[in-house]
Amino acid sequence: MSKTSGFSMGRRSLMKGAAGVALGATLPAGLLRPAFAATQQITVADPGGPYSPAFRKAFYDPFEKATGIKVVNVAREAEPTAQFKAIVETKSYTWDVCTLTLSARDILMTQNLLEPLNFTAADAPGLMPESLTSHWMGTDVYSTILGYRADKFAANAPQSWADFWNVEKFPGRRSLRKNPIDTLEQALLADGVPLDKLYPLDVDRAFKALDRIKPHVAVWWTGGAQSSQLIQSGEVDMIALWNARAQAVIDGGAPVKINWNQGLYSIEGWGIPRGNPRADAARQFIKFCADPTRQAVFTEVLAYGPTNLDAYKSIPKERAPALPTFEDNLKVMTIAKEDWWGANRAKMNERFNAWILG
Repeated sequence: MSKTSGFSMGRRSLMKGAAGVALGATLPAGLLRPAFAATQQITVADPGGPYSPAFRKAFYDPFEKATGIKVVNVAREAEPTAQFKAIVETKSYTWDVCTLTLSARDILMTQNLLEPLNFTAADAPGLMPESLTSHWMGTDVYSTILGYRADKFAANAPQSWADFWNVEKFPGRRSLRKNPIDTLEQALLADGVPLDKLYPLDVDRAFKALDRIKPHVAVWWTGGAQSSQLIQSGEVDMIALWNARAQAVIDGGAPVKINWNQGLYSIEGWGIPRGNPRADAARQFIKFCADPTRQAVFTEVLAYGPTNLDAYKSIPKERAPALPTFEDNLKVMTIAKEDWWGANRAKMNERFNAWILG
């Protein structure tokens, strides 16, 4: 599911200032020690923005200290698949590792553009099953959720997408994303489809449900920053948005709350361009990023969930409920199905855009 907004393919989010937690330089088994590091430098493409300092603190600097391999990070494009393909086809490996969403991963896998990682779940205990394949490892989890103004709904807060659709019981200004991704799922959930029965999407039913809410949508937002501003300012009373965008508003002091029920989560992680001459060092780096104590560190800044659930042993108890993979949050959400969207994205975009204009 492409999340092209905010800092990186979507569902992106802002910084939360926090005191640093120092990482030890203990070297996991199988990592190169400095004296034997055959590769002296790798280049990692991340989403930029708050990701770069968060990942520098959690992953880049500790990896350098543990292995002697310097990590240079660069900000990648919002949609990196074309650039990734060009790197492989021209063999000009300006990146050694790149962050990829599930949709980008699937595109690159189909085109045989990813290098195998050569490690399994047994080598990375604690990882969510959905966060590791033969050619990709997920690092962070983000989610689309229902955010609402607590000052508007102090006594009777919306608890589901059916409540969002219920304009009589929950009067107020609403906002949805101007995109079929997530929006179709939300329409079906509002219409009573169980969370575990969403896919394949019943598109006709979804558009009928959207017909009912359309007159009541005050703003169709197109970017993550816009979604934050809408709910922060009180221009709208409830909104579908990415969890870390909502969390940034909460951290800023606005009377906003997150309802995780029926959230749609997805995963972003690391891939290596196929044929990369520094692939061995890149694999070492990715395996290093599976460590739960290191994943815990990026959650200080980014309101995304670690993929290694053992990280919660190190995450402060007051911070954990703000993250998508916190147990109570994860159990009321479902993962968005990228395979369905990969097969239907173009057709859904065309139909949705025509429907918006109709």
